[in-house]
Amino acid sequence: QLQLVESGGGLVQPGGSLRLSCAASGSPLDYYVIGWFRQAPGKEREGISCISRSGGNTDYADSVKGRFTISRDTAKNTVYLQMNSLKPEDTAVYYCGARTARILSTYYCPGDGMDYWGKGTLVTVSS
Repeated sequence: QLQLVESGGGLVQPGGSLRLSCAASGSPLDYYVIGWFRQAPGKEREGISCISRSGGNTDYADSVKGRFTISRDTAKNTVYLQMNSLKPEDTAVYYCGARTARILSTYYCPGDGMDYWGKGTLVTVSS
């Protein structure tokens, strides 16, 4: 059974950076497409980034494109989300999700189709 644990959240000033980690246990992350999602207070969950099993294909929501970078480290069984130029509207609980995929290059991360979820880490962007 795959287990995911997010970390790296915290309080940061506008314009600052954070790196979130999604650490896996119970199974190699290689078998899964991984997505990052976030949910702000009073808002619906938003998919913000997705990475293929191979790591060679990624996708980003328009709201974070050019500021966030997703990556994966097979040796550490961890996926990262580097967040730069943070804005107050990035404030949310950030979750990672995993979806079993046979194809190495697929990078489809539907919010209602992920097989496993972490419990989230809070990111607050405020001065």
